[in-house]
Amino acid sequence: MLEKELKKAGLTENEAKTYLAALELGETTISRIAKKSGIKRTTTYLAIDLLKEKGLISAIKKKDKAFFYAEDPRKILENIEETKREVEKSIPELLSLANLIDKKPKIRYFEGFDGLKEVYKDTLNTPGQEILLWASDDRIDYFDEEFVLDYYVTKRMANKIHMRVLAVESEFMSYQHSLDPQKLRQMRLIQPGQCIFSAEINLYGSNKIAIISHRESIGLIMESQKIFETLKGMFEVMWAGLPER
Repeated sequence: MLEKELKKAGLTENEAKTYLAALELGETTISRIAKKSGIKRTTTYLAIDLLKEKGLISAIKKKDKAFFYAEDPRKILENIEETKREVEKSIPELLSLANLIDKKPKIRYFEGFDGLKEVYKDTLNTPGQEILLWASDDRIDYFDEEFVLDYYVTKRMANKIHMRVLAVESEFMSYQHSLDPQKLRQMRLIQPGQCIFSAEINLYGSNKIAIISHRESIGLIMESQKIFETLKGMFEVMWAGLPER
C-alpha cells in the first residue's frame, strides 16, 4: 500500500522500494537496503542516486564506508508542493500556446451523468462573468438535482458568476425564480405553450456554448465566436421581450 502511494507521489517502483527499505532500516549499507527491498544491488545504486537527487536519501562515510539513511517522509510533500509551484508558473504560457493552435477541438461530446457533470463544471471556469441559460424542466427528472443545487450553484456563487435564465413557467421554475436574490441569478419566465425547452443551453466565457439533453444524457461543449454571438443576440431579444416579475 505504501509503495503504491509513493508511486503516486512520483517515485518509480524501484525508488519506492528502496526508500521504504532505507526508512525501515535507518542508517545502513547499500547491501542491506538491496536485500530488504528485494532489488538487485546494481539497481539499488541507481535508485539511491535518483533518491539523493530528490533529497529523499542522504549518505555519510564512516571509516571509508558509505552509509545511507532515508530523509523525513515529509520531504516528499515538500517536493510535491515545489513541483506544483513550478507547474503553476508555466500555466499562463501553456494556455497561450493552446490559444495559438488552430486545429484544437472545437466541439467536445459527453455522455452519462459523469459526462454532464463535466459540462457543468466547465461553465464554472469563468469567475466574475455571466452565464446566459435556457433552462429545461427535464433536469429535475433526468439528472442529479443534488449535484446542481449543492455543488454547482454553491460553486457558481463562490466564483461570483451571475446567471440570467430563460425558462418555461412551471411550479418548479416559479419556485426557483422566488430564490433568485439568494442565488446570484435573474430569471424570466415564458408562458407555457409558447415554446418547449427540451434541451438546456448555456452561453459562457466569450465563445462557449454548452448544450445538454438530460433526457438523452448527452452534452456538447462548442467553441465558436459566431455561433455564440448569434445565440446571445437571440437570448437578449427574448429577455427584453419578457416582463420582470
